[in-house]
Amino acid sequence: MIPRDATLRVVRPTDNLEQIAVMYSKALGFEMLKQFKDHDGFDGVVLGHQQHAYHLEFIHQQGATVGKAPSQEHLLVFYIDCSRVWERTCRNMIDAGFSVVESTNPYWENVGKTFEDVDGYRVVLQNRDWDC
Repeated sequence: MIPRDATLRVVRPTDNLEQIAVMYSKALGFEMLKQFKDHDGFDGVVLGHQQHAYHLEFIHQQGATVGKAPSQEHLLVFYIDCSRVWERTCRNMIDAGFSVVESTNPYWENVGKTFEDVDGYRVVLQNRDWDC
């Protein structure tokens, strides 16, 4: 069993490192926790909050091209139960450059919105509590 105090880091490659870092920071209020250049051929940025047990890391391998998301079902999903916070976060997503898109899975459209970044990866904001 993984300890409850373990930190989860989701790592995703991108061809648009600087733009992606700004988009996710502005849209979701993430802080830049770490940034690196040419670490064994990789550049990257780690975004998150000091007090949260999850981070997003975006990397770019020098000389490589990764292209767009392999499918429309590569999702990050955030459950936001307060309607005012959810609405503000939706506006932040658009202001940061995310596009509003229709989700492939209709489940996400019931009480949420789906947004797509410049790489074609998607973020779903659900206006509800998460329950098992």
